Amino acid sequence: MGDIKITNSGIKRILNKYTYLKSIAEYIWNGFDAKANCVEINLHKNILKEIDEISIIDNGYGIDRTKLSEKFTPFFDSEKVINPDEKRKVSLMHGKNGVGRLTFFCFASNAKWETIYKDKSTNRNIKYEIYIDDQNLTTYIDKNIQETFENTGTKVTFTNLHNSINENEIIDFIKKEFCWFLELNKERNFNIKVNDKKVDYSDIILDEEKEELIYEKTKINFKIKFVQWRYPLTNEYSRFYFIDSNDIEKYKETTTLNKKADQFYHSIYIKSSLFNNFSFDSDDSQTCLFNSKSSDEYKFLMNSIEKLLKEKRKSFLRKSSEKLIDNLEKANAYPKFDKDNFIDQYKKSQLDDLISALYQAQPKIFTSLNDIQKKTFVHFLNLIMDSDEKEQLFEILNEIIELEEEDKTELLKLLKYSKLTNIIKTIKLIKDRFKAIEELKCLVFNKDLNANEIPHLQAFIESHYWIFGEQYHLVTAAEPNFEEALRRYCYILTGETEKKKIEHENKYKQMDIFAVRQDIQNDIINNIVVELKHPNIKLGTKQFYQVQEYMDVILKQHQFNAPNMFWEFYLVGNDYDNYISGLLKNAQPHGERSLAYKVDNYKIYIKKWSEIIAEFEIKHKFLNEKLELERKKLIDKNYISADEIIDNISNNTAVQPKEIVMPSY
Repeated sequence: MGDIKITNSGIKRILNKYTYLKSIAEYIWNGFDAKANCVEINLHKNILKEIDEISIIDNGYGIDRTKLSEKFTPFFDSEKVINPDEKRKVSLMHGKNGVGRLTFFCFASNAKWETIYKDKSTNRNIKYEIYIDDQNLTTYIDKNIQETFENTGTKVTFTNLHNSINENEIIDFIKKEFCWFLELNKERNFNIKVNDKKVDYSDIILDEEKEELIYEKTKINFKIKFVQWRYPLTNEYSRFYFIDSNDIEKYKETTTLNKKADQFYHSIYIKSSLFNNFSFDSDDSQTCLFNSKSSDEYKFLMNSIEKLLKEKRKSFLRKSSEKLIDNLEKANAYPKFDKDNFIDQYKKSQLDDLISALYQAQPKIFTSLNDIQKKTFVHFLNLIMDSDEKEQLFEILNEIIELEEEDKTELLKLLKYSKLTNIIKTIKLIKDRFKAIEELKCLVFNKDLNANEIPHLQAFIESHYWIFGEQYHLVTAAEPNFEEALRRYCYILTGETEKKKIEHENKYKQMDIFAVRQDIQNDIINNIVVELKHPNIKLGTKQFYQVQEYMDVILKQHQFNAPNMFWEFYLVGNDYDNYISGLLKNAQPHGERSLAYKVDNYKIYIKKWSEIIAEFEIKHKFLNEKLELERKKLIDKNYISADEIIDNISNNTAVQPKEIVMPSY
């Protein structure tokens, strides 16, 4: 029996920052500190399926009974609270002061150690048990001492649990606490098991890359592995780990991109024979017997890794800036831009580019702001981009934030030329939209071209669905049936990829054009379905009923019918009969041109191609006059067939993205 040299209440006060998860992690670290390469956690469940006992087993060197008083008798220079989140300089030894073995009191009443160690005086393995309970943490009992032929190791069992223990919670915590360490010792087959199943941390790896470098002068080889984590590591910075040729960690230090407030959590593992005999504490190769940080090989290595890290971070920040912009829009921090006005949309893209560049240069600009400050700052940036003061903005930013030279150059270039480049892009887009309309006229009005419904009109509108509205995503075109349309629709809105089932007699029908647009600020989802008809077909009862069948399928699927979803169906042809004229006349009280039917969030429009083209002309009349486009010269050749028009579609900048591509399932 031995006494722990501090009071029971004092121990609990000093260890009060421990949770049951941090405590379990401490016992796992104890196993690795004892040179184990495998630690197993067994969770026993009672008849009610609740965890009522926890055991942690390692294959380390056990607890030497001759040093028991040292292991279970922590000495403190003061009664300073021990913080389990304190960052450590080295990976092992992780435990200190013996405190880890006493933290069980935060989730269990009793702890029992069964340990086997090798007695150095007899060269025999000794097995014995240690007992401590949470009411008397100052005293331990050791008994049942005997020789054994069993392998060394320790099993600690916790009973009389007074916390609700969750298996998934334990596994998730283990991943974040030990992923970097298990990766560090991957070649040595280190692992952690929970109920006989290895903990797999691959799901928290966001990116990884292996690279091999050779310093040509001395042929020293470096094997590098970069790992980016999805989440911050529980108790570790972003670090370099230097590993010798025997896969033993020799040293670690924080990377230069640590704590940048950008969520770029990473670890760099470097293996080389250079580190077999290397002085990490010396920078002077002249006075050091071994290689040091001043060696050419080391300088070459670190310069190469810094480049790799910066490239990885730049790519990550570019993607993160897209998420930032999306979140700013959702938080209504963005100015209002008209989705149906493509000039407004280019203004938005100009603001997007600036915010993206600023975030990539210094993420703290945005991460340190609250929602009101973000909105104020974004509106300020928008005003600046619309003015002639952009270069002054650069001077201000350069004074208040720390920018690297490369970031300064890119940001200044963006502020200097963004307005000019966007004007050029806008003029080119306007020109190409007018060109597209001229080509559409040829397809629907020039009978000599022999334009058909599917290969020509369908293909053309698939590329130019902006004609029916801005900012739409093409869900399906021509071939996919309603079940596939629903699957793609759910994928765009929610990210779901599962197959969808529809019970309806018309579920295998195919819509010519189905597109969706999300208005995040107003929480509205606009949907359009377009049915195109051959120029020679006069629209009538049959064609209108076809559109109504589409509407009926959609009406009966709950996924298509949220209160914030609005549907517009367009039936388009060169002419229509008296039946259609009657529908349009009956719908006139609604006050919408071309409206034939309306119920709740559903509308059916019937339009002639001449109407669609006229609407474009009216909407773009001002721009046409200001740009003085010579419309006849927009088509630089005389088309002799509809196929020629379709073959040249890709040369037009007004072409929009193709229908959504689903991930394989």
